Amino acid sequence: MLIRNVAAAAVALLLVAACASTDIASSASLAEASPQTTDTAASKSPSYLIGPMDKLDVFVWRAPELSTKVTVRPDGRISTPLVNDMVAAGKTPSQLASDLEGALRDYVKSPQVTVIVEDFNSTFDQQVRVLGAAQKPVAIPYQSGMTVLDVMGAVGGLTEFAAGNRAVLIRGSGDDRKTYRLKLNDLLRKGKISANVPVMPGDVILIPESVL
Repeated sequence: MLIRNVAAAAVALLLVAACASTDIASSASLAEASPQTTDTAASKSPSYLIGPMDKLDVFVWRAPELSTKVTVRPDGRISTPLVNDMVAAGKTPSQLASDLEGALRDYVKSPQVTVIVEDFNSTFDQQVRVLGAAQKPVAIPYQSGMTVLDVMGAVGGLTEFAAGNRAVLIRGSGDDRKTYRLKLNDLLRKGKISANVPVMPGDVILIPESVL
């Protein structure tokens, strides 16, 4: 019975080790991505989606009386001159601009609309959150093409006691959650651009402190 229990424990340890090796390998593949791979991934990343309470600058070319600044209401809608209760949440700025152009065609010949997000107040699934040993650990709005370097610049970099090469990036939730290792010391303090990687909406970056 003792031999059988020892054998079972050994098998369990081997399985755990195998899983850990797989996680480390997948994490390393992201952390060690080349700049070319990073740029390619970033170019395919999703665009920012407008959310409730975002502040928008709506500009209608050659129609200053129709241009306005507006805040997306909690119900996700906006109202602009000649356009009432249009859904804005869940759209990219360019999609919203296109929808406004369609609504204005009844009043303006060939309207050209530009929508700019002036103040981001999006939900967590449109933010990248930085926790731990950053100079200013905060949540920042995701923007298309954003990378870890952009995020760390926005939070002021690492603190003096940060263990940057033990930082992790958490992506997804529940059964789809994945954790990747980041090498922030190599990126920020040694200038190794190969350690830069793209981020996605909803990502969380955890930066531990060094163990003294």
